[in-house]
Amino acid sequence: MPVGPYFADFLCREARLIIELDGASHGNNADHDARRDEYCRTSGFEILRFSNADVMGNLEGVLSHISAVLARLPTPCPSRKREGGK
Repeated sequence: MPVGPYFADFLCREARLIIELDGASHGNNADHDARRDEYCRTSGFEILRFSNADVMGNLEGVLSHISAVLARLPTPCPSRKREGGK
């Protein structure tokens, strides 16, 4: 998903959350990843990183961590009035 000039593996704009999966396809792109992370953080996104091995071997733990982070993030869209005042 595009975020400015960068791309995120997974993005929830409403929660301002980016999830990145790191594995062999990422290679040695530490400088690029650091620039992207800095850009995304200064744009108001929280970034979670997981290894491919974690996702494949501990999916329940990964999902639990994501749920815990989502629970502590501010509500993205507080109750809005519908059109017509409803």
